[in-house]
Amino acid sequence: MDFTLSVLRDLLTALRNEGYTFMTVNDFTASEKPVKGKHVVLRHDVDKKPGNSLVVAGIESELGIKGTYYFRIVPESLDKDIAGAISSMGHEVGYHYEDIDIVSRKSKVESRKSRVESPKSKVQSRKSKAESRKSGFEGEEELVKMAFNSFRANLASLREFTTVDTICMHGSPLSRHDSRLMWKYFDYRELGIKAEPYFDILLEEMLFLTDTGRRWDGSEVSVRDKVYNRSENFYSGWVRKPVSGSALAMTARGEAFQKQFRFRKTSSISGALQSKRLPEAIMLTIHPQRWSNSISAWSVELISQNAKNQLKYLINRHAGI
Repeated sequence: MDFTLSVLRDLLTALRNEGYTFMTVNDFTASEKPVKGKHVVLRHDVDKKPGNSLVVAGIESELGIKGTYYFRIVPESLDKDIAGAISSMGHEVGYHYEDIDIVSRKSKVESRKSRVESPKSKVQSRKSKAESRKSGFEGEEELVKMAFNSFRANLASLREFTTVDTICMHGSPLSRHDSRLMWKYFDYRELGIKAEPYFDILLEEMLFLTDTGRRWDGSEVSVRDKVYNRSENFYSGWVRKPVSGSALAMTARGEAFQKQFRFRKTSSISGALQSKRLPEAIMLTIHPQRWSNSISAWSVELISQNAKNQLKYLINRHAGI
């Protein structure tokens, strides 16, 4: 049975025993020299069920390895006590930002509230409909400015109880907004942020493994947690440009490298490890809520994720991805 905590422990143990060292995103990107030898940049997206992340962090601590835990600002993700406990184990805590989506959703709620509370005159009705069509924004730049203010406030809130040196976008698959658009107009480094994995980690010779979709080959059911091969001109006007060869600016060489490795199950990764077929550099992304030894919790996650995968597959087809 895949995606149990026991299977995850076995995978991490096997990687460690095979000579891989584990690094946080901050430690990896802060290194002045290229990291040599077998290494895993270990990233965790705490989308929900922070208690699961605490359990995973404990397992990793017992194994003597550390990674980065990205917390969303929403209640189903952020538990300050748990984030603090994970940090005390030696793991890195970062911000899993989705501020463009947050601002957009908040604006829609306020717009609906305004329509309900407004007098039912024809003039007010026309004005309300116009405001609804605009969703509260004059355009992309205004939306991004509001989102950046939200990002800055949320980052400051997180920094009140823990150090935050790196950030990572939360995909918000049901939203039409990609929060990474903020960096077209702003630079996160101006706020003391040292790295964003999608922008700053080269993947041309680093295997990008993510359990998105509760599988390891989930690109077809991933809306944003994937690599993008775009033209050189795509980011020409951006304030913060992704590094060539990163997930957001993948090269043909990098794509060819990633396509050499395709795994559906965790056991397939373990098999490749045993047969010495894994590369020396790996970025491993884990969503802790997907891993459980409880049969009931495991079954609920399986059913809900399969339903989400169908929806995300349709979203990608509609978008032509």
